[in-house]
Amino acid sequence: MSLILLAALLVIGEREAHRRGLELYQQQKYADAIPVLEEAAQAEDPKSAAYKESVLLIGQSYFMLAQAPKAIPWLEKVPAVNEANYMLGYAYLQTKQQNESEAAFARLFGLKPDSAGAHLVAGQMMLKKEYEAEAVSEVQKALALDPKLPEAHFLLGEVAIYRGRLEEAAQDLNAELAINPNFSMAWYRLGDADTRQQHWDAAIPNLQRAVWLNPDYSGPYILLGKCYFKTGNLPNAEGILKRALLLDPNNREANYLLGQTLMGEGKKDEAHGVLEKLKDARQP
Repeated sequence: MSLILLAALLVIGEREAHRRGLELYQQQKYADAIPVLEEAAQAEDPKSAAYKESVLLIGQSYFMLAQAPKAIPWLEKVPAVNEANYMLGYAYLQTKQQNESEAAFARLFGLKPDSAGAHLVAGQMMLKKEYEAEAVSEVQKALALDPKLPEAHFLLGEVAIYRGRLEEAAQDLNAELAINPNFSMAWYRLGDADTRQQHWDAAIPNLQRAVWLNPDYSGPYILLGKCYFKTGNLPNAEGILKRALLLDPNNREANYLLGQTLMGEGKKDEAHGVLEKLKDARQP
């Protein structure tokens, strides 16, 4: 067999392995895809697009199989790929490598690794997967570099609410609003902290501010409606809850509160109609 024919056969085999590996990955057969893609990668030119895809898919497959230590060396081979950095950020966390996680998330967002912005983004990404302690650590690093960094105190407030530390949350959210007073989510979460303590009157102005700054998000409307209901202002509760349901028609809490509000106003037929929808929604 000539060398040219042998080389051609090797290329065909390489392409076939890559194709089969890709198909298995797309079918979410990650354990089956890995050896096929490893075979393809061994034969592919490390500078080729096919090799980079094989390497990425191997790393992604190990990541999807919750095998972070095995995913990392493959994903590290393609440090310029967003998908690789996204998974590396979490894979490093799973293997207790927070500094490396910071760097991966910084690459993901095109930030300098030890900048305030990079630490804040890392904290946000960590919080999304409930790495609370690591997220707080990152935000504290960000604030040490830039005490007036927008959204840093907000993230700390979010963590404090999650942990049930409502007074601490209020302090962080007020610190955020001193820097960033047009941030509707900070007003919303400040109102949320008040409602969790049943401080209905205190919550109302904060939730109103959230609504005025962002009229397209249902969360503040629902809490504001609840506050009006709890303070006996039933007409305002009805109006606000109906606006909430225009944005989020299937929200159970909003429907329940509206039903209770209508009952309180003596609008029994309308109330029954709203509450019946909740019963129907529970049916399998």
